[in-house]
Amino acid sequence: MSSAVSEEGRPLTGTNSLKSEHQHGVAVVEGSSVLGLGRARSEGHDDSPRTELLEATDAQIEHAIGFADPFVLRGLMYQLTGDARIEATTAARAEAGSVSYLDGGVDALVISDADIALVRARAVEFLKGYRDRGAGSIDIGPTERLERSLTLAAGQEMPTGDMTMWLEELALDPWARGVEWQTPTPERLQGFSVVVIGAGMGGLNAAAQLKHAGIDFTVIEKNPGVGGTWFENRYPGARVDSPSRSYTHIFGVDFQYPWAFCPWDENQRYFDWVADKFELRDQIHFDTEATSVVWDEDAAEWEVTAEGPDGTRVWRANVVMTAVGILSRPSIPAIEGMDEFEGRLFHTARWPEDLELSGKRIAVIGTGCSGYQLTPELALQAGHVSLFQRKPNWVFPTPGYRTPLPPQVNWLDRNLPFHANFVRFRTNWLTGPEIVGKYLDLDPGWNDDPHSRSAVNKVMRDGCIDFLRQKLGHHPDLLEKMIPVHPPFSARPIAVDPDYSVLDAIVRDNVTLVTDPIVRVTRKGILTGDGIEHELDVIVLATGFKANEFLWPMELRGRGGVGIEEVWAKDGPRAYIGTMVPGFPNLFMLYGPNTNAYGGGGIVNIEEMVTRYALKCMQHLIVEEKRSVEPSEAGYRRYNAVIDEREKRKMYSDPRAHNYYRNEHGRSSTQCPFGTEFMWHSLIEPDYDELIVA
Repeated sequence: MSSAVSEEGRPLTGTNSLKSEHQHGVAVVEGSSVLGLGRARSEGHDDSPRTELLEATDAQIEHAIGFADPFVLRGLMYQLTGDARIEATTAARAEAGSVSYLDGGVDALVISDADIALVRARAVEFLKGYRDRGAGSIDIGPTERLERSLTLAAGQEMPTGDMTMWLEELALDPWARGVEWQTPTPERLQGFSVVVIGAGMGGLNAAAQLKHAGIDFTVIEKNPGVGGTWFENRYPGARVDSPSRSYTHIFGVDFQYPWAFCPWDENQRYFDWVADKFELRDQIHFDTEATSVVWDEDAAEWEVTAEGPDGTRVWRANVVMTAVGILSRPSIPAIEGMDEFEGRLFHTARWPEDLELSGKRIAVIGTGCSGYQLTPELALQAGHVSLFQRKPNWVFPTPGYRTPLPPQVNWLDRNLPFHANFVRFRTNWLTGPEIVGKYLDLDPGWNDDPHSRSAVNKVMRDGCIDFLRQKLGHHPDLLEKMIPVHPPFSARPIAVDPDYSVLDAIVRDNVTLVTDPIVRVTRKGILTGDGIEHELDVIVLATGFKANEFLWPMELRGRGGVGIEEVWAKDGPRAYIGTMVPGFPNLFMLYGPNTNAYGGGGIVNIEEMVTRYALKCMQHLIVEEKRSVEPSEAGYRRYNAVIDEREKRKMYSDPRAHNYYRNEHGRSSTQCPFGTEFMWHSLIEPDYDELIVA
């Protein structure tokens, strides 16, 4: 499928190409205003030609506006027009909240029908007038109005101390999470290099930002293409479980997504777009896996060794940025007899392209996100599906999860100026800490219900059970098997489509939910504890990933030859602000310990913040002509003490939950117990009182 994004705008210049002129002491990166983005856009300004709008009739405009989110229109139209009537509209709590935590949840807000009609009418009037004036260059309007406009789009008051973060999320400046240079000496800039390990979400952003900053870099990627987990996970039903509008980088705001929750191939299309748009492929070494990263104290450099198509290769760099995700190494269960099975057996992340599903007897082992996504899709094609479940997980009905967006929504993205920006903001707000955070904190004094951990947790649990009863009420045996013992949000919440999901699949004649324990795999299938041998053609392992084994299987050695596994031996991986470790100078983990978004917000946001932090540290090294930066032991201990204290109040600390959210030591190495606003404030500027620069 081809991208709908226009090709206007200047392409990125080559690495290390800086203009010679300087403005106010800042060297300006060539092409920094647009740098090949999908629309010809500089900060707060849109020069995109809109020939499609010029040809639109009044009726087409009116029809399209009817598909816009009223809150999005409310904020956008106030920003573009300053209409006091729009500012005077009000939002109120809905009579019945939603069990979907991705659209406002129990505290979802609504606008009255009269106010919606006013906002839509004003939007129609604006867009017709804009068309009639030639649909040319347009400015976002007064910047001092933006805070009020975002508040109107949010539907509620916003913390003033976090407003700069939310303005970044609006994505008016595509490089808001990059760096603007103080003047470096050409020799220092030319002699500085970075190795990025991984070309998924975090690695591609790092590469684009490094190129924008003019820093020499190399990317090492173990797969033959970009995309990380989305390059690998191509099983039927694989799709993102965060809204796609929040699952893009700030510089990707204008990328056209045809789904609210994109399937894997659309996610892959986005990552290919990033790699191609910013001309990154020439600096990515594909099919090349980093095997060791060793610090050379004398040279103050990292030596990175990798295995690729041409054998062993070695790079030396001032900085290493690891962009390896936590969901990248399949977890294979130790089930007796797997090597004896005569059919096909594989992990979901290794789905074979040549697999024919029609008429096949297929087993799915595992009922996390992958298993619950995969099973209903297999049920539509396979002869029979057996879903082997050790424990159920909470599912949350999410309207539009399997349904493409109406084409009018993308039409508005292309033709209503800054529509995509305000949709992005609104989506991030609804999934951010102010909205989602309340679901994730337990109440230590809560004693009203033994199955939940707070009043709002009980409301969400009751809503989830109501959904289960709607689907399985006529199958009491299945209903009992699908109610988890752990409270909602103590394990990964699973978004499902309310019209068709795993709950609909398990009541089909060609699907069996198996809850008896697996004894072993046989030549013909799977033997369970009740003595039944389930004959199979295919066994799929939906058994997750080695999420707690950070950086594995790379060898990583810092000062004095100390291995990272030695530092982490006591209670699992830790880091300073999720990215740095004492004794490992100039090493930045973009998806490090305790950065998996849990407190509200998404991993994309955190990875962008970490990347900017790393770039600012590099900027300091280059401008000040220093060799290394690392956290102090005191700073490392202080930050992790805050982590440990904060996670005591998180739902995932409930002892009934057993999943990758907690490691073998009983603490979380993966989850970030803070909202994105805490991480933003922690990462916006390096605190050199807690860093050692040499």
